[in-house]
Amino acid sequence: MAVLESVLAWMPRPLRALALKHRELLKFAVVGGTCFIIDTAIFTVLKMTFLEPKPVTAKVVATLIATIVSYVLNREWSFRTRGGRERAHEAALFFLVNGVSIVINSAPLWASRYVLDLQEPAVTRLTQEIADFTSAQIIGTLLGMVFRWWSYKKWVFPEENARPRLVRVPTDPDAEAYTRTRRGSGGSAGRAS
Repeated sequence: MAVLESVLAWMPRPLRALALKHRELLKFAVVGGTCFIIDTAIFTVLKMTFLEPKPVTAKVVATLIATIVSYVLNREWSFRTRGGRERAHEAALFFLVNGVSIVINSAPLWASRYVLDLQEPAVTRLTQEIADFTSAQIIGTLLGMVFRWWSYKKWVFPEENARPRLVRVPTDPDAEAYTRTRRGSGGSAGRAS
């Protein structure tokens, strides 16, 4: 049984119905959270080491790496039943959207550093680091996320149910009995993915 199915099986019915209704958004959020951790780790390491004098470059590199991970996870999990385009066209649109998103994502950091001058020696190192994290990792990420969610659904993965959803059929009789038991007790095991 998949992790998501296990979680759904134990949710109260109203919450489970809401989660199933917005499953695409929840999966997008999980992928986004994963990529946020990847982006933050890479950004921090680059900014604290050899790209210290160039925080915007560090942010762009970190976001590019997180974007590649995001494409694979979003295509194969979040939007796996969506499509409507050839893979090469879909990938090109995905990376075009993310190119725009990198600009959106990096703009608050650029403004913080070069417009508001929130950098040493004008401010303390602690203030600079807090401003960098807030502008790049919170404000920039939120703006980029909203833009990507809208763009993916509008242009990259426009057609719902373009690719069929696979239904797992248990081959183990014990697993099948467990699945039937969970369904009979109000669980949704085996239904959602």
